[in-house]
Amino acid sequence: MTDDSTDRRFSALPGRPGKIVAVHLSYASRADQRGRRPAQPSYFLKPSSSVAASGGTVERPAGTELLAFEGEIALVIGTTARRVPLDRAWDHVGWVTAANDLGLYDLRANDKGSNLRSKGGDGFTPVGPALLDARAVDPGALRLRAWVNGAPRQDDTTAGLLFPLAQLVADLSQHLTLEPGDVILSGTPAGSSVVVPGDVVEVEVDMPGGPTSGRLVTTVTQAEDGFDGALGSLPAVDDHQRAEAWGSRAAAGLAPEGLSPELREKLLQVPVAALSAQLRKRGLDEVTIDGVRPMHPDAKLVGTARTLRLVPGRADLFARRGGGHNAQKRAFDSVGEGEVLVIEARGEAGSGTFGDILALRARARGAAGIVTDGGVRDHAAVAAVGIPVYSAGAHPAVLGRLHVPWDVDVAVACGGTTVEPGDILVGDGDGVVVIPPALVEEVVDAALAQEEEDGWIAEQVAAGHPVDGLFPMDARWRARFDAWRAGR
Repeated sequence: MTDDSTDRRFSALPGRPGKIVAVHLSYASRADQRGRRPAQPSYFLKPSSSVAASGGTVERPAGTELLAFEGEIALVIGTTARRVPLDRAWDHVGWVTAANDLGLYDLRANDKGSNLRSKGGDGFTPVGPALLDARAVDPGALRLRAWVNGAPRQDDTTAGLLFPLAQLVADLSQHLTLEPGDVILSGTPAGSSVVVPGDVVEVEVDMPGGPTSGRLVTTVTQAEDGFDGALGSLPAVDDHQRAEAWGSRAAAGLAPEGLSPELREKLLQVPVAALSAQLRKRGLDEVTIDGVRPMHPDAKLVGTARTLRLVPGRADLFARRGGGHNAQKRAFDSVGEGEVLVIEARGEAGSGTFGDILALRARARGAAGIVTDGGVRDHAAVAAVGIPVYSAGAHPAVLGRLHVPWDVDVAVACGGTTVEPGDILVGDGDGVVVIPPALVEEVVDAALAQEEEDGWIAEQVAAGHPVDGLFPMDARWRARFDAWRAGR
């Protein structure tokens, strides 16, 4: 039986921690990189057997590729905390130090959010090397840095946290008792990425010009042992996990997510009416966003859907969900390049669902457009921003008159149709159509072919031919069209 007091794994801590609680997204830089900003902190547990000391190694199991480091600030609880208020939460933190919240993304999907296997492996939580007295540091001004093979990878401060360190302590203490020696891993900023055998990762926490944890050093090695599929699920990766592990699709060497440039160009060429006709041929009738008109009828809208759901206004709910960095602001802060933000407003046009400031934010993020079945404030100023917008019209009232910002990136009902995140939206002067991603290539190619055919028919009609037998074409006209196309 191992004596914890002499176990080198815990040499940087007061002892073996009873529990290790880790935060999911907590830094604004990381949340923006992931394209989502949480409204509240969320957590997962890591086993104490994953703790390692500075100067040690961590194995990448055989048959895996996505071992990623995450430099973090670790809080070590000094005194028992149960239901402590925010203003006294920091009093229960005894020490601060550096940590590396290593994770194996190859196992992440099958963990279904628990992170038990993907982040619970032996050596997956290096901590140390020195403890900083929590009384001697400013929790709002700590700096976190990380290096891989001597090259800087992460550099942020606690000023960039979405949730202050004391809030994590107070929030957790609402749910469970934090005991002396427990460790809270407070999340990682942007810059976390994949490491491979031979890489050396260093993490340091300090007060610039003041006390420091020293550099926590971990070397990655390659394990000979893999996993037995007869006992449990095997490692598996896809492009989504690669992008998450590396930090972005570009860093993972992947093409941008969403529409390819070639497919986007095709969609820009095809009228919405032609796309709607092709969808109808495939049994999809309820795919138009009705009751919305374009601010710029000559501008084409093409993009991948992101969504924002607004629920009917209620004073108590707005007091809870309407302030701060609410769902509306999170949606506009996270919409990405080539994406269309679709806002469910239940067809209520008696208030604005956004205004010029948020339109500017969407444009700055590279959004392809905004579609709302509600109203728009600052209508002229929004139009001047230049981003394609479809709405139910102008209205001077603020969102809170009728709506509560509720959720982002969920299926929404907009203009009488359902829109899921990832659906393809195309808009022109006729309106907006929603195309399921699995059908988009088939539909656009068929629409382009139909447009060519309709153009030829229009030429024949303009030349004086009657429409009977020509529109739609009978066998005689079809043969003439096929001959014309073959001779082009």
